[in-house]
Amino acid sequence: TFSEFMAFEKGYDVVVVLYDMTNYCDALRDVSSKRGEIPSRKGYPGYMYSDLATIYERAGIIEGKEGSITQLPVLTMPDDDITHPIPDLTGYITEGQIVLDRILHQKGIYPPINVLPSLSRLMNRGITDLHRRWAHQLYSAYAKAKKVEMLASIVGEGEISPTEKTYLHFGRNFEKRFLKQDRYEDRPLEETLKIGWKLLRELPEEELTRLKEEDIKTYIRGKNEGSTK
Repeated sequence: TFSEFMAFEKGYDVVVVLYDMTNYCDALRDVSSKRGEIPSRKGYPGYMYSDLATIYERAGIIEGKEGSITQLPVLTMPDDDITHPIPDLTGYITEGQIVLDRILHQKGIYPPINVLPSLSRLMNRGITDLHRRWAHQLYSAYAKAKKVEMLASIVGEGEISPTEKTYLHFGRNFEKRFLKQDRYEDRPLEETLKIGWKLLRELPEEELTRLKEEDIKTYIRGKNEGSTK
């Protein structure tokens, strides 16, 4: 392909955006149906995983070549169902996924990234142990905040405990201050790290179970807003 030529013959680092893979898979299902092939989940052909893998796994590098190919497959989740065969199989093959959330979009959060189902399988190769603990603590706290939000919507915010109210406040601030950025904002990583530490200071220290005592002493009590190096 042209991208492979530019990457491996000309030595460029190429980014390929594949849009929309849902349409591609639907077309694959239609062709399979016309051929009279035995369908698999939701009518898609049983070989759809292999077909997608032959596309996605062309990303990467070749030993002895200077260039590289990075793929960004974009797909629409039918009925917002992440367990649908298309996003499900894509998630197995790719090295990560960024899930956009309709509810966050309606709240005016941009970009509307739902961090809970989003993931990176390459993250651990590029971050420090402190950065990992910082990320795990934020993730854990936000997950608990979403559970509290669901509980409060049922029993009412006045019926939840003070600690749960703290989590509810944390979750709202996490979305408004950590996730949300202006459309043309170029936020540096260091600023994101500082925001994360500030948000964690809103929680009681006994709730910060993913951090070490030295982390709490330096970044929570000491209010050090440096990086996680």
